[in-house]
Amino acid sequence: MGPTRCNRFFGTGWKAINRKFDSQSGNANAAIYISCVDTVAARFEIAEALSGASGIHHANIPRYWMDFGNGKDTGQVVLSTIGKVKQPKSDMYEVVGSLPFVTEEFGELLRQSETDSDAPSCSLAEALEKQDLFINSTLAHMGCSLLWKMLRNGMTTQRGALLNLERFTAQPLNV
Repeated sequence: MGPTRCNRFFGTGWKAINRKFDSQSGNANAAIYISCVDTVAARFEIAEALSGASGIHHANIPRYWMDFGNGKDTGQVVLSTIGKVKQPKSDMYEVVGSLPFVTEEFGELLRQSETDSDAPSCSLAEALEKQDLFINSTLAHMGCSLLWKMLRNGMTTQRGALLNLERFTAQPLNV
C-alpha cells in the first residue's frame, strides 16, 4: 500500500522522501524515519543526526526510527524512539516511552558484523547472487506489519524482529 492509499485510509497527508540522510539533513523533519543502509557507518551517522533532532519543535516532531539491516540470509528490523515519546496511561499494559536506537542496543554487534562480514551491498546488482532473494522483501513486510499494528492499535508489544531465512526463524524484539 503506497503513501497515497495510506493517506486516504487514515485521512493523513504523509509523504515518503527517498534520499540520503545525514547530519546535514536538518530540514528533513518527519515523525517517522525508516532506514535501510549498506554500511554500519551510515547507520551510526543517521543515529547521530536523529539524536540531535529530538528537541525540534515543528509540525512533524521526530518520534520514531525504524531501521532495517540484513546480511546474506539474516536481518533485523528495529523500532526506536527519538527521545522520549509521551504515552497514555494504561491499566492493562506497562507503557514504555523510550526505546533505544539500534546503534545503542546492538552497537557492538553492528561494528563486529562490518569487520567480520563481506556481505554484499543491498544496492548493487551483483548482490542478488550473494544475497537471499527474499531477505529484503521479508524484512520489509515484517516492518510494515509492525508499523501497521502500531498505527491501527495505537500500541505494539514488539519493537522489531531478528530474522533468519536459512533456518526459517524469526525472533521478536519485545518492548
